[in-house]
Amino acid sequence: MKLQVPFLQLPVQFDAAALAAEVAAVDPRWWRGRTQQDDGNSALTLVTTHGDPDSDELSGPMRPTPALQQCPYMMQVLETLGATWGRARLMRLNGQAEVRAHVDINYYWREHMRVHVPIVTTPDVRFQCGEGEVNMGAGECWIFDTWRRHRVLNAGQETRIHLVADTVGGERFWDLLAQARPPGQRGPEWQPRLVPPQPGKPAPVLDFETFNAPKVMSPWELREHIVFLLGETVPDPRLGPIQQALLRFSRRWQALWAAFGDSGEGLARYRRLLDGVGAELEALGAGQLGLKNELGFLQVLHVQVLGMALATPADQEDESRLDRHGYGGGEGVHAGAMAVPEPVEAAPAQAPVRRAGSDPLFERPLFIVSPPRSGSTLLFETLAQAPGLYSPGDESHALIEGVPGLAPAARGYESNRLLAGDATPQVAAALRERFFRSLRDREGRAPSGAPVRMLEKTPKNALRIPFLRAVFPEARFVFLYRDPRQVLGSMIDGWNSGNFRMYPQLPGWQGPTWSFLLTPGWRETSGQPLEVVVAKQWASAVQVLLDDLMELPVDSWIAIDHAGFVADPQGRMERLCAWAGLDWDRRLGAQLPLSRYTLTAPDPQKWRRHEAGIEANRAAWEAQAERAQALLAKFAR
Repeated sequence: MKLQVPFLQLPVQFDAAALAAEVAAVDPRWWRGRTQQDDGNSALTLVTTHGDPDSDELSGPMRPTPALQQCPYMMQVLETLGATWGRARLMRLNGQAEVRAHVDINYYWREHMRVHVPIVTTPDVRFQCGEGEVNMGAGECWIFDTWRRHRVLNAGQETRIHLVADTVGGERFWDLLAQARPPGQRGPEWQPRLVPPQPGKPAPVLDFETFNAPKVMSPWELREHIVFLLGETVPDPRLGPIQQALLRFSRRWQALWAAFGDSGEGLARYRRLLDGVGAELEALGAGQLGLKNELGFLQVLHVQVLGMALATPADQEDESRLDRHGYGGGEGVHAGAMAVPEPVEAAPAQAPVRRAGSDPLFERPLFIVSPPRSGSTLLFETLAQAPGLYSPGDESHALIEGVPGLAPAARGYESNRLLAGDATPQVAAALRERFFRSLRDREGRAPSGAPVRMLEKTPKNALRIPFLRAVFPEARFVFLYRDPRQVLGSMIDGWNSGNFRMYPQLPGWQGPTWSFLLTPGWRETSGQPLEVVVAKQWASAVQVLLDDLMELPVDSWIAIDHAGFVADPQGRMERLCAWAGLDWDRRLGAQLPLSRYTLTAPDPQKWRRHEAGIEANRAAWEAQAERAQALLAKFAR
């Protein structure tokens, strides 16, 4: 939670020696390292979801673990503070160790305060937050501003142990907080009240969180978070259009809320709205906005708002897996936290596994790859009806480009091209988590376990095959080919419609607002007629796509002709599912329904409206069309 000052000391004092005696009596086997590295950080969980001592989950019903139940004075401490408790732990930091600088930006931290009661400490322990620094004395009670960058240094040789408990507050807690004082403003009249242990006192009845993550975020909460982040944004000329985009988004969210509330009926429409605003904000340059706490506006918006606006129990369980491996909320680097200046080093359990057939989260995920306007949405929406297959429900622009460093704006607007080297452990872990959280099956249900079969399609992924293969080691690709004349005609219509604008402020671009994917070599087409731009855009995408497919094992991809699929949807779907190892239990009619991105009624001859321009640029696209047709002929045998 953001505070007005870095630190506040509450007016209560506890018996540190009595607390230390309880800590010493707890079974040492309950202590666990907080990251995958031996960095001197360990924790013992006292309150967590369902009271599981091996869990560090951030959401769900919070209950005491057996360790807390063995510590009566610790329970009295929590009772004295009079709060509703979320996760609570004992935090241990070895001598000559540190908790690296980071900022807490997870949804959990938007309204939670972190209470520290030092149990074992020395003057060599320094807690830094923003411009402030304190040495928290044994038995004192502190909170601090988790929205500022903070770190802990134990410069001595002795181990430090704190009781660290998270709360959204409570009636008596707010009374105590009203009496709290920052360092340097505690006059002689301010004297913390000593609260000694009371042996033999019945165990107190504590309030624990039960509801702490929305199924669907209410429009009022959504607006509150957005207004907060806009208020924390560094002034920027791009801020006005971004504010307007977020205002439109919040109003549309309220309209859906009025229709569906937090029932499951509107999930697909909520999800489309989220994906759409993510892509719009990226196009408006929101990825370049900064916050006053030195983080990126768009990164925090995704983690704190857009990523939690449509939560499910499966999402929350998945988030906890991140936390247990160094990304979850806590005093160190965690979910939604950015280490400053060093990157997160620990990877979650479901980070990419390079042994074939052993990916614990994604079993043979399917990616439909093609240039835009090739009919991939129709294929995607049809294949998504296969039983046991999960998808994000729509294109994944925001899911991918919302990961720091992957958006073109962060890469000098070279293109949407991503290579295997871009899939660092941190990027891969973040992207895999984002995808897993978004997945739903044909009934709108989230995965109940892992691994899952995933289906995805985003035209930009035609330029990202090596990257996707690195992030998802078992990835398989479905190359969808369509007569380039039909595609080019539809792309021209798409550019002219204004419905597919991606980069309104593309640096150095002269021409209509750039639409669809950003291909390598786009600068060479600046100022040229739209027919030239589109022809080279298509050819560049297909060349990259085919070159990348040629580098893959032959059994990891297949080619499908759009015309053949439309002519025989049942037969082609059965064949595709057989190749992919999927069941198919639907009977398709001869005429498939229109896909969601259809501009006008289908007609194989629509392209002739732009025939002159398309044929005039045949030299730009013909060679790649011949390559693709040759591949199709091989798969047709």
